[in-house]
Amino acid sequence: MLPNLIEEPAYRDKEYVFRDRLHAGELLSKKLQKHAGKEDVLVLAIPAGGVPVGCTVARELRVNFDVIVVRKIQVPWNTEAGFGALTWSGEVILNVPLLRRLGLGKEEVGVAVHKTNALVQERLRKFRGDRPLPDLKGKAVILVDDGLASGFTMLAAVRSVRKEEPKSVTVAVPTASLGAVGLLAPEVDEAVALNIRSGPIFAVADAYERWYDLSDEEVRGFLRDRQNTK
Repeated sequence: MLPNLIEEPAYRDKEYVFRDRLHAGELLSKKLQKHAGKEDVLVLAIPAGGVPVGCTVARELRVNFDVIVVRKIQVPWNTEAGFGALTWSGEVILNVPLLRRLGLGKEEVGVAVHKTNALVQERLRKFRGDRPLPDLKGKAVILVDDGLASGFTMLAAVRSVRKEEPKSVTVAVPTASLGAVGLLAPEVDEAVALNIRSGPIFAVADAYERWYDLSDEEVRGFLRDRQNTK
């Protein structure tokens, strides 16, 4: 296995290993204890599902917390599927082999990217308001989401963060497909994925006993609570 990968071997290829996202964040923080209490550590969570996980990790480690916004670029006829991702800073990552299979042309890709950018800007307003984005230079950044299916959304986040000259970049998630881990591990200093699954079909939700899509108000609630407990 990859030398910079940390997993929980007992969870390999298991389903329903976490009660919910908060439980997953608590367990994830145990694998990140070397970062505990350090001023230069910053947990960056990806809304929506990454926020409760990231808030919990930051609380348990007693480190700084913030949010960034990354969105998958949706396939025009199937909004559940994506052929790439776009970040808060405009970084675009495309799954070129998938694009070829889908037969999408340059104009269709451009329209999809434009729509995704509008969604990213809307989410930035919702979850960040007028707060400036955090300074990442020299920071030990821990990127958190509630799980990785293809990994392309997180890959876009990693590449955007790298441009800000952090000291190190860690990706930390409760669950991930084996393919996503293989995609991301070479791009980061450390990858932490407790529950890695290698089957032909992967769903993030299958790692959780209690799973649902968070509303924007729930996300804002987690962010308010985090601000109030600083």
